[in-house]
Parts: sequence; C-alpha cells; structure tokens
Amino acid sequence: MGIIGAPVLGGLVASRRPRNPYGWLWLGFGLGLALQLLGESYAAYALVVEPGSLPAPRTISRLLGSGGPLALSCAPFLLLLFPTGRLPSSRWRPVAWVAAVSGVVLVSLNLLFGSPDEVGGIISAITFVVVIVLFSAIILSAISLVTRYRRASGVERQQLKWFAMATVLATFYIFALLLGFERLLGGALLNLIDASTNMLLYAAVGVAILRHRLYDIDVIINRTLVYGSLTAMLVALYFGGIVLLQRMFVVLTGERSTLAVVVSTLVIAALFTPLRRRIQSFIDRRFYRRKYDARRTLETFSAKLRDQTDLQALDDDLVGIVRETMQPAHVGLWLRPSGVDRSREPTG
Repeated sequence: MGIIGAPVLGGLVASRRPRNPYGWLWLGFGLGLALQLLGESYAAYALVVEPGSLPAPRTISRLLGSGGPLALSCAPFLLLLFPTGRLPSSRWRPVAWVAAVSGVVLVSLNLLFGSPDEVGGIISAITFVVVIVLFSAIILSAISLVTRYRRASGVERQQLKWFAMATVLATFYIFALLLGFERLLGGALLNLIDASTNMLLYAAVGVAILRHRLYDIDVIINRTLVYGSLTAMLVALYFGGIVLLQRMFVVLTGERSTLAVVVSTLVIAALFTPLRRRIQSFIDRRFYRRKYDARRTLETFSAKLRDQTDLQALDDDLVGIVRETMQPAHVGLWLRPSGVDRSREPTG
C-alpha cells in the first residue's frame, strides 16, 4: 500500500504546495519503496525464474535495492518536518543533521556492498550502528511532534490532530498484530484492515497539509471517542450478560438456553440511546469543556429569551453571554431604532 499511497500523496502535496519540502519527502519515500520492490523482483526473475534472461542481475538488483535505505532515511524527516516543512525549532537541527548523515552513509554502504549487514567485520558493525542511529532519530522525530503540538495553535494544531488520530489507529492495529489477532481475523480481513489503516494515514496527512475540511477533525475525534467507548461497553455488557445468564440457566434448569442471547440483545438495544447520551455528555465535559460550557450557556440564554420582557435586562444578558462564550476583546450591541423606515433599507 505504501508503494502506491506514498507517491500519490507526495505528488498531490508537491503539486499544491511546491515550496513545502514535505510533499517531495513523500515522493522520495515512495520512490525508495518502489525501487526496493523492483530490485527484489528483478533479482528473483533473473536468478531463479529465468536464469540468464536479464543482464547483470546482481549489480542492478544492488542498485535498485538501495531504495529501501533511501525510504528509511526519509522516515525521520516525515515526522520532523510535519506539517510546515520546517523544524519545530533550531534545537532540532542536530537531530536533522544526524538523520541526514546516517541516511547518506546507509545508502552508500548498500550501493557499495549490496547487503553490508551480511559482509561481516567492520562493515557489518558500521551498518548496525548506522541503523540504530536512524531508528533513534525516528523516535526523537516522533517526540518532536509532541513538542510541536504543545507550542502550536490555530491551523497547525488542527493539522497535528489529524496526524495524531491516524497514528493512534495505526498503533492499535500494530498492537493487534503483536497480540496475535491476525489468527482470529483471517488473511483477507487482515489485508483489508491493513490497507484501510494505510489509506487513513495518507488521507489524514493529505487533509492536514492541504487543509481541506481541516476543522472537521474535532467532530471526528469526538465521534470516535463516543462510539468507540460505546461499542466497547456494549460488547462487554453483551458477552458478560450472556455468560451470566447462561450460568443462571445451568443452575436453575441444568442446561443452557438461547434465551440468554435474546435477553442480552434486548438489554443492549434498550441501553444504546441512554448510554450514548451519557458517554457523549461525559466526553464533552472532560475533553471539550469550553465548547460544552458555551453550549450550555447558550441553551440557558435561549430558555430565558422566551420569557424575558425587559429589553434592558435582555441586552445585558446578551452582552454577558457573548463575553462568556466568545471572549472577545470588546463587545458592543447596536439596536435599530423602532422608528426607522424599513422600506428604505437595502435588501439582498
């Protein structure tokens, strides 16, 4: 998926934001993956399938195989330069220089020795150290995103939220693989989830960089938190209810009954709406406190507006509501005189 998604994302970003090096980095990353795959296919065909059918299989496969180290060398910068194409601050220049030098060394070793980790001796030791340094740079680059987010505001913070959401979902997928869930999911479903996870990552990065529907991320995160928590709780209640009811039926009747499944299903259906509302309210209060308070304030004002007859009191309440919810530097209220001739007012 990376062989297709990375060049498409890089080409789209580079064409829309040519001065931002981030799109060109994705093109380099995708090119490296494509060259590595091409080198493996070339060597397999020329050495195994049809020996002697293609010229210089070892030399050409070595050259093409350097695409893998090239992609690895781009990885730290995909994190370090997101989303502005610049370093978070001058303090991160040493990390960038170390990643760049290590990448150049690793690509050079692969061009000269093909598989330097298998050569042995000093070359193998140097390759091992360079790879460790590159992975350390990737970890530090990921930490730079946390630092950048803490200092960011406005558009940049929204961009980082998109990337963070995709990263969290990808992390859950990786942990599922490490815990052995691929045996339960099956090959076809696992490939579908893998493709969807990669596509989500590329889509999130594309939205963040190109800023299309950028502020929708708050709604997406809110819904993900609500329905993710709701699904987990309902699944736990469903299976817990089935287990508990089955034990009760075994104790009372001496055998299992399908009634336990029916009762658990009805309970879940009855709890869905009230549980969703409670979870939504909790998440709004816990994670979206400012917006939650603003909405509650506006709801209270709307109820008061229906019963208020004193215009001066209503003016004071309206100004207070605007100050509390919007927190502007200055607030002014203009009322149209009742004697103004509306027929002379411009329309449209």
